[in-house]
Amino acid sequence: MKIIVKTPEQIHGIRQASILAANTLKFAEQKIEIGMSSDELDTLIYNYIKQAGGFPACLGYMNFPASCCISVNETVCHGIPDNRRFKNGDIVKVDVATILNGYFGDNCATFAIGEVSTEARKLIEVTKECLQLGIEEVKPNAYLNNIGKAITKHAKKHNYGVVFEYAGHGVGCKFHEPPHISHAESKINGPKMMPGWVFTIEPMINLGVPNTLINEADKWTVRTADGKLSAQFEHTILVTENGHEILTIPTIGE
Repeated sequence: MKIIVKTPEQIHGIRQASILAANTLKFAEQKIEIGMSSDELDTLIYNYIKQAGGFPACLGYMNFPASCCISVNETVCHGIPDNRRFKNGDIVKVDVATILNGYFGDNCATFAIGEVSTEARKLIEVTKECLQLGIEEVKPNAYLNNIGKAITKHAKKHNYGVVFEYAGHGVGCKFHEPPHISHAESKINGPKMMPGWVFTIEPMINLGVPNTLINEADKWTVRTADGKLSAQFEHTILVTENGHEILTIPTIGE
């Protein structure tokens, strides 16, 4: 499929949807706490998005039953909110995507609940750094694989595994579009980035092996193969004439 070069009108719409996604994630950060269940947080997120005039992109997508993905500890991604309550020491990935006026924005962050272990805090920090290093590679005429190279190099420095089975993706006019954004280094450089491309970078970094397992019962929940912790951060990125713009920047404060 062809990679869509977004028009100025489309970029404006995607920017607004991305701001809503970022504000929703910031709202979730303000609300998440010890003792809250993930389905309670999911309900708060649904109401926030709806009150802002949007709709959660996850809800009903390929029959996904919730408004966002909430993945705890060894769950890598696509966690389905339930009645499990957050405990002191948990790390929680909250992945929020929104639809606003027909356009999409997508972002994720990992939150530390209470006092987390030193190894968990380091994993969160390094994963955030991996995202930033990947973003710094985004500019016109640079190879797409530069993103994965930068992420892999930094993660390997800390002996972490880079999940290769799930990736970033084009976004904006649809929830998932080309191109495929691998966070693991590839032997194929891939196409060169062009102004007007919009895609997510969302590295999933594991404390142990990079391999994952999918829950056969729900067909969604992805966990680390060795049961060790995983962290994730994500932004929606626009390739500009001179570099890049992070679209998922919140406009609400603390």
